[in-house]
Amino acid sequence: MLYQITDGTVSAGGNVILRHIHFEIRGAEKLALVGRNGSGKTTLLRLIAGELALDRDDRRKGAGITSDRKLTVGILSQQAIRDPERTVEEEILSACPSADRFSRERFEYEQTYDRFLTALGFSKDCKKKKLSQFSGGQQTRIALIRLLLEKPDILLLDEPTNHLDLEAVEWLEEQVRDYENAVVMVSHDRFFLDRTAQAVYELEDGRLTRYPGNYTAYRAEKEKRLRLQKKAYERQKQEEERLLGLVERFKHKPNKAAFARAKRKQMERLERVEKPRDDGPQMVTAPIEPLIRGGKWVLEADRLRLGYDRTLLELSFRLRRGQKIGLLGPNGAGKTTFLKTIAGLQKPLGGTLSLGNNITIGYFDQNTARLETNQTVLEHFTGLFPAMTEKDARKTLGMYLFSGADAGKKISSLSGGEKARLVLAELLVSRPNFLVLDEPTNHMDIPAKEALEAAFRAYTGTILVVSHDRYLIRQVADSILTFENGTAMYYPFPYEHYLERKRGLREGETMAAQVSARDQALIASLRSVPRGERHRLREIPTEEAYRDWRLRLAGEELAGIRGRLEEKEELLEEMDRRWLESPGFWAGEERPDQDERGKLEAETGRLWETWHEACLAWMELAWTETEEEAPRF
Repeated sequence: MLYQITDGTVSAGGNVILRHIHFEIRGAEKLALVGRNGSGKTTLLRLIAGELALDRDDRRKGAGITSDRKLTVGILSQQAIRDPERTVEEEILSACPSADRFSRERFEYEQTYDRFLTALGFSKDCKKKKLSQFSGGQQTRIALIRLLLEKPDILLLDEPTNHLDLEAVEWLEEQVRDYENAVVMVSHDRFFLDRTAQAVYELEDGRLTRYPGNYTAYRAEKEKRLRLQKKAYERQKQEEERLLGLVERFKHKPNKAAFARAKRKQMERLERVEKPRDDGPQMVTAPIEPLIRGGKWVLEADRLRLGYDRTLLELSFRLRRGQKIGLLGPNGAGKTTFLKTIAGLQKPLGGTLSLGNNITIGYFDQNTARLETNQTVLEHFTGLFPAMTEKDARKTLGMYLFSGADAGKKISSLSGGEKARLVLAELLVSRPNFLVLDEPTNHMDIPAKEALEAAFRAYTGTILVVSHDRYLIRQVADSILTFENGTAMYYPFPYEHYLERKRGLREGETMAAQVSARDQALIASLRSVPRGERHRLREIPTEEAYRDWRLRLAGEELAGIRGRLEEKEELLEEMDRRWLESPGFWAGEERPDQDERGKLEAETGRLWETWHEACLAWMELAWTETEEEAPRF
């Protein structure tokens, strides 16, 4: 065991923060620490770092904290820089294990920290700047670089993804997974924890519980344990009531007094099951059906140009009823502009945009959540839905974490996240058939996010959502639309598959540059999943045979385009290989086949566009369904 806390208690200001906890780090495992705000997570990190000590406790036997050797511990906190007058280079090089400026170890160390600086968004010319010239978030990133280079035996990370953009977070995920020693981390980024944690400790009411696996595995296991505990508690109550009934029935009868005493002792000997903690309201699970179903095509855009004083993006796009699409892209790529244009709040710079028949939009952004009223939550909600009884209104509000006394709070006293949650509850209860959501869960804690994710999954209408919360995108979206470098790309598979494909790209390659045979097979698999009765011999209806014939023709067209793409790509690779092996390349001469290569590259790009259109046509055929069936990926 690398590190262990046994029966440890920590108090502050007369309040017990950690109560008789048991905690252990096994080897180089990566641990996540979760719990509500104020539950004591940061206190535990400071205890491991040696900044705090355990309370003296007569009950505890032994030292309380043990380790298999003398350990080095490094902690990343939100106030991570101690000397702001140091330069970046001085701060990072202070952790270098070699004092010899010309040693290979020093060279490799500097090479690594150069890469880390670039990965976290710094330029190399910032090395000579003083730390005081950087923002608090930038200082935290510099401290993170130093810690990763120091390689302590136990690395403690307190909200490490704060102030990081998506690329930097993905880089950090890789660093944590590959880190050679143990890591203990606290983060509200559930996707980050999912991709890094090997075990999860939950801190609740001052007590720690260990769960194997990542964050998603922890949530599933916790729900399972809670269900089992509830059943055991209910059985215990039933048995107590049965025994108590027998005692009450026979305790006054002389010839049954011994029997009654025996049953009372049996009650006392029952194994006690603690009453399960109320873990929040029941999540929305029943389908949320739109009031009006709407047409098959929700949205059609043709050469739609988005922007304000200049064009940010031009795209042609069709959105089918029932799709749930996550929008991804860097800030400024046009995601919010696209949503505002759809909602009618922003005029396009060109092209056409049309909504389908009977489409009703529910639009949300942070501005729509700026409620200002002295009404209570319940008064405001029942005012919007007067046909709803108070009992039903309270039950509905409870599903969105406005239960009990929270329903009586004045809206003017709610936080920004609570107001946003209330507006989203109103949208879902009003049941439009098209939800357009811009960062719906900003400033919300994890329970609030999970309540809304459950509602979005239960909703059967169409969703277009922009969010930096990758966990929400994974839980809700069944396909991805990316905006990057002035172009849009539709990816017809979930976020996890998108990430796998993105990780497989070569340096400098874009997602739109290639479509692999693996993706072709995955598209084809959507069509080839057998129906329940497919194994029985039966006559294929004429309509189905016609549809299969069209799918085969479309598939043959796809294969032909892919073959031409591969030929062009092979020619490009051969041209590049010949140039790299030529004397002219090493002599620094101008490339003689530059024009020819440019033409070939342009032809490849046009073929890719043809391939993409053919994929969409194929999928449209594959997903064609009767008007009575909602489409699903």
